[in-house]
Amino acid sequence: MNLVPAADRPDRPAGEPKATFTITELADEFAVTPRAIRFYEDKGLLAPQRHGLHRIYGRRDRARLMLILRGKRLGFTLAEVGEMLDLYDLGDGQSEQMRYALRKGQERLAMLERQRRDLDDAIAELREMTGSLERALRQREAGPG
Repeated sequence: MNLVPAADRPDRPAGEPKATFTITELADEFAVTPRAIRFYEDKGLLAPQRHGLHRIYGRRDRARLMLILRGKRLGFTLAEVGEMLDLYDLGDGQSEQMRYALRKGQERLAMLERQRRDLDDAIAELREMTGSLERALRQREAGPG
């Protein structure tokens, strides 16, 4: 009896996606540390199977990790990402999940747009300040007259 799923064997049919992953494989694929993956597991965002001391991650865990990292990149908190992931299992065709993600996405977008305006204002003010200082220094260094 072969305990390795067909999709994970070296002789698996071409194009058939892999069914399970080690922590090292996921860490390498997503350029994160195994420690980060264990952290997400500790937070209840991933739930690998265990075989003795080994963690076996499935396609669902891989997809969740991809969404966790995307959420992190977009600035969502882990609690928000966790909520989005948990809503997947409601059995409503992911309608509530989409509504929640839409609302959170709109909030995040509005916040980033406010930050962009604030940054643009700060950049303009700094350009004005540095320009004034450069002119004052040139005048001072040119001497009287």
